[in-house]
Amino acid sequence: MKRVIASGLIMIATLLLVSGCNTIRGAGEDIERGGEALQRSAGS
Repeated sequence: MKRVIASGLIMIATLLLVSGCNTIRGAGEDIERGGEALQRSAGS
């Protein structure tokens, strides 16, 4: 029984870490696009 609970907790933690990486990557891409837009507007 303890193994099942431990396995479940490990799977949940792994899923949270993977989804967190995707969220951070998406936020980084959004920030990068915003910076590029600022550069374009400042150069024009």
